[in-house]
Amino acid sequence: MRYLASPAQLRASLLRWSLLTVPAVLGLGFISSLVANAGPGNPWFAALAKPSLYPPPATFGIVWSVLYVLIGVALAMVASARGAPGRGIAVAVFVLQLALNLAWSPVFFGMHRMSAGLGIIAVMIVLTLVLIALFWRVRPMAGALLLPYLAWICFASVLNYQFLALNPAADGAQGSGAAVRMQI
Repeated sequence: MRYLASPAQLRASLLRWSLLTVPAVLGLGFISSLVANAGPGNPWFAALAKPSLYPPPATFGIVWSVLYVLIGVALAMVASARGAPGRGIAVAVFVLQLALNLAWSPVFFGMHRMSAGLGIIAVMIVLTLVLIALFWRVRPMAGALLLPYLAWICFASVLNYQFLALNPAADGAQGSGAAVRMQI
């Protein structure tokens, strides 16, 4: 005999998963940023010519925090869908996509590899499209919660490309004193 969970049990399961996934995703994102010395405090990055689309630096912390919460809730929705077809593959693709997301900051900011960062973002976009479809099959709202993330990483890919175009000599440059073209 198969038992169905009550709505209260389903909400409790989602809450329990959210209490695990949201802080985990937020924490991993923060650690990746910290390890990479990401942002305007990075001497290499501070010396780069900035594209005209580059928003105020505080925007990134705010946007990524909101996105990581949405991503964590979407994962919780899928993880709490016990017995749902496609749940396992959706979580596996999520882990792969998150690993790429977490690798981008160390590659771009830490290793100064803008071209490799652009490649990572391109793969992230493809995996995120797949992930949205997989999450949508399990819980449509979980897939919908990933749409702002997709939009942001598409924007980030444009920024990454523009940084590379404006600063080709800085791609792979070592140290903060690398040859970098400054925008005046």
